[in-house]
Amino acid sequence: MAKIADNREIDISISVVSHLQIGLVAELLADLDKHCGDSQLELILTLNLDENLPFGLDEFSYPIKLVRNVTPLGFGANHNQASIHARGRYFCVMNPDIRLDSNPFNALLARFDEPTVGVLAPLVLNVEGGIEDSARRFPTPLKILCKVFGRCRGSDYAITDAPIYPDWVGGMFMLFPRGVFERLGGFDQGYFLYYEDVDICARLKLLGLKALVCPQARVVHHAQRSSHRNLTYLRWHLKSMLRFFVSPVFWRLQFLPPR
Repeated sequence: MAKIADNREIDISISVVSHLQIGLVAELLADLDKHCGDSQLELILTLNLDENLPFGLDEFSYPIKLVRNVTPLGFGANHNQASIHARGRYFCVMNPDIRLDSNPFNALLARFDEPTVGVLAPLVLNVEGGIEDSARRFPTPLKILCKVFGRCRGSDYAITDAPIYPDWVGGMFMLFPRGVFERLGGFDQGYFLYYEDVDICARLKLLGLKALVCPQARVVHHAQRSSHRNLTYLRWHLKSMLRFFVSPVFWRLQFLPPR
């Protein structure tokens, strides 16, 4: 693991995984450098497949730790691995295709004054400025069938300036207190790709903790939508969905009283 030595106090450790997406990563790192200078950050960059860096690790105002995988890992395994190297009080999982127009962390960290909040997320916008459906109720087989047949469309939650307490938030941007992430044992590595975010939010809820979306923090998502175009990704998506629906986590949720 390569790293730039830095002894400063770190508030937020950001984990970014590149799967031959280093061009997107370079844009994200530049955004963090431009907009997040008042936050004490470090970044853990994992190259899941070998690729050359178009930038130097010392070009940015925050320290970067570089991990090169010998064998490609899944979403959860990569971020769990990164968390071992994290020094921050908070651990942020962020996709390479996230772009920033401002610093989302100041507004997000202010929401951790609620002791039952276990994960925070910003409002996620698409490239056209529309609001993405990244705050949702837990999926069920009936809801999935409803979507397959063209029904059950639209957002699960009304978007206003007030905080939103969804069942789960999308894995493109998740901010945890590092102690909570460690208490959960990180992501369930039995999911190679997809549904890791659903599962970890479900396990948070079973611990009596909440997900929260802060509309005052906003990011832009240049979504890749790989499962819509690639049969391998679609198979992973379906396999993860089935795994969640037969898991003890899903069935324990069914016996929780409504919130």
